[in-house]
Amino acid sequence: MSAELRLRIGQSTTEVRFSGSLDLNGPASAGGRVTVFDSTTSALFGAGAENPLVLPAGEAAKQWGSAERILAKCAALGMGRDGVLVGVGGGVICDLAAFCASLYMRGCRLVLAPTTLLAMVDACLGGKTGIDFLGYKNLVGTFYPAEQILIAAGCLRHLPERELRSGIAEAIKTAIIGDRMLFSLLRDRREEIAARDEDLLAEIVGRCLAVKGRIVEEDPTESGERALLNLGHTFGHALESATGFAVWSHGEAVAWGIGRAIAAGRGLGLTDPAFAAEVVDLLQAYGFTLTTAAGFPDLAPGFARDKKRRGGRVRLVIPRSHCQCVVRDVEDGDLTRALES
Repeated sequence: MSAELRLRIGQSTTEVRFSGSLDLNGPASAGGRVTVFDSTTSALFGAGAENPLVLPAGEAAKQWGSAERILAKCAALGMGRDGVLVGVGGGVICDLAAFCASLYMRGCRLVLAPTTLLAMVDACLGGKTGIDFLGYKNLVGTFYPAEQILIAAGCLRHLPERELRSGIAEAIKTAIIGDRMLFSLLRDRREEIAARDEDLLAEIVGRCLAVKGRIVEEDPTESGERALLNLGHTFGHALESATGFAVWSHGEAVAWGIGRAIAAGRGLGLTDPAFAAEVVDLLQAYGFTLTTAAGFPDLAPGFARDKKRRGGRVRLVIPRSHCQCVVRDVEDGDLTRALES
């Protein structure tokens, strides 16, 4: 297995390796090794793993109690600072493992093996870690890039349909931000994507990581351009929090949030109408819900605790046209109008 992508993120180097199947046997470390799974990935990929720890599957596990279990496991095994913490799973496991690696002995080695499309195209790369806290998404976290990321498109054949679509939402987000060819690929080759064509899925992942990698190398701690990667997330995170992380998947919430960001852009006169129609058509083609029906939950508490809020205003990512997004400080009234449009 050879390195396909090497990125310099702050003071750290991240190596992304692509293969057909998942290999959890490296890198070796005299300091010890702990491998974190959820109950699903343990059953699929856990055979022979070194010092496994299995957490419940799902967003509910993304809490301090899970982080404490991981840290306690590392300490009980006497793992050193040169030890390796490996996260095998979707975004929840990737975020949790990275969060714990950043804390254990003020930073141990970290390897991530994302097993969902969403984690492959987004969560595994860039160093954002986090847990949900007080009912709010990623309220507590750090920046801590993995030294190695293992991408095995073959893992995706095990993925439920809903989880595949969740990853597609993040891929659409990435295409809007920085890859018009990827946008066309997602639009024109939906049947092959649904059939889990491994070469095509590997290309989608590679294109997404190339866009995100370029951005996070320039802005590792989200002080500038990296904010563009939050497209759809201001609305999406508020929706997830308001529904207790139990109704919408992350990708479904992000897709809905992209639709709301488009609506806000139209309302502010920033988004090209023809481009807006293209995005809406693509999201609807994958079956994403974009409307706000009667009885929709109150999102105001989520907006109030948004990590990008400054001076009482939310920094919202607004797509203008293909590969042209802007960040604008918007009033709560602008968010409300986007929800009502």
